[in-house]
Amino acid sequence: MKKITTVLLTLFIGLPLFAQGQVVTRKHRLADFTDKMTQVVLSGDPILNAALQKEIPYIWTSSTFEFCSLEQFEKIKTQDKYYFLIPAESIFKGEEEPGIRFLTLVKGGPEAKDGISAMHEVVSLPVSAAMGSGDRDLVYLGGIIQAIQDFTLAAMESEKAAYKMSEWFNGRFKKSINGKKVYIAREDLSSEVDENALAKLENNLSLHLVPSTESDWQYVNQSPETVVGYVIAPIFPSEGSVCYKLLFEADTHRLCYLERHKINEKRSEGFLASELKPLGR
Repeated sequence: MKKITTVLLTLFIGLPLFAQGQVVTRKHRLADFTDKMTQVVLSGDPILNAALQKEIPYIWTSSTFEFCSLEQFEKIKTQDKYYFLIPAESIFKGEEEPGIRFLTLVKGGPEAKDGISAMHEVVSLPVSAAMGSGDRDLVYLGGIIQAIQDFTLAAMESEKAAYKMSEWFNGRFKKSINGKKVYIAREDLSSEVDENALAKLENNLSLHLVPSTESDWQYVNQSPETVVGYVIAPIFPSEGSVCYKLLFEADTHRLCYLERHKINEKRSEGFLASELKPLGR
């Protein structure tokens, strides 16, 4: 379980599904998404703010949008004519401080007067360590924004998608990697991927374990028939910290794999050996 915070705000996941005695499904809640304006909330991180202002105009096509500050967000969050795309830092059970920053889409409405915890969360995906966005985070930010938009549109049409985000992303995993080259940065491998594990992967000619500059290059240049991995983890992991493993189709920047695991002494942040085995042939 996780607790999500912004600079001045706290968001707890878990919302009521009943209103006036009738079940209000996630799909029903999202029926007006494309008709409403999305307010993109700019946080206290100028690097992330600049990146959002660059990426959103090219990617966000499903609804009209504007940029707003946290102060403006506080003033308009109760208005149901808005959705809000907002950076939020997360504290997982056992952590003493936030480890990962997420980009979260929530729906505005009167219930927001009771705090962000009362707002309906549509989707939340990791974008960086909580302590700030690095150069590599900015490379994959566009893919994360696209994934949020793609999932939301799918959730408008399907209850299954709306309630099972990870399954929706991972459902296209096998098709996405079939016959393709897979690039994983060596620094994105967990410590449990030792020499023995690497030796077992030597005959996998489709899996390329390379420096991050090379894997990022494949993504930026939208290499065809290629999948690229990326890991998001706390800068200083502690007991209870988690890391996220992501795979993107390089040519479309579409997210096709999303998993996480708890970090411990045996399994540091990064892709695990069990995750590398199915990649390529």
